[in-house]
Amino acid sequence: MISGFLGSFFPAFFFAIAETEIDSAVASILNSLVPLNTIIMGFAIFKITSTKRQVLGVIIGFIGTAILILKGSELNPNQNYLYAGFVIASTIMYAANVNIIKRYLQDVKPLAIAAGNYVFIIIPALIVLMFTDFFTSERLDHPDLPMAMVYVTILSVFGTALAKVVFNKLVQISTPVFASSVTYVMPMIALIWGVLDGESFSYIQGLAALLILMGVYLSHRRKT
Repeated sequence: MISGFLGSFFPAFFFAIAETEIDSAVASILNSLVPLNTIIMGFAIFKITSTKRQVLGVIIGFIGTAILILKGSELNPNQNYLYAGFVIASTIMYAANVNIIKRYLQDVKPLAIAAGNYVFIIIPALIVLMFTDFFTSERLDHPDLPMAMVYVTILSVFGTALAKVVFNKLVQISTPVFASSVTYVMPMIALIWGVLDGESFSYIQGLAALLILMGVYLSHRRKT
């Protein structure tokens, strides 16, 4: 239940809320904080010691995040970058979920974990849906509703359900830090989609993204 709420329920809403005010490319780069938060949470909760290099990596990563948000607010003054807090909060939840799966659900099948997650969150999700205007005649009769539902279906099946099963398996056969490193490639993929969708992106933001990735690299680089 805890894994379901931290890994699926709250982040799904938080990302949707955040991207009403900030670009998807920025949101995806902020999502690269998941590995860094995994280290911090592992140290704070699971008492996993960190090296000086890892601490330096965390600091550099957060500097890159700050630059990314500040520069983004200058480039797109109409966007409310306080909403970046929703993405950052989601990265903390993702980090907690990774550690929970590795620590307490190691022997549970990945498909069973995913199914169990959604069994617990489906009722709260339906309750939230009931309190929206989704079922009003204005929404149900909207000409864009069929295509919107197609996109939601694609996102839920491929971006959530199948991805969650594969990710759960990755956590079990590796380490929480390594599994969370899947977020490394997300900024590049999301940046490409964002540019194709007409979103603006500056060179300074690109350098900030490199700072975040550098911090992540330092955090996970092993001594030879």
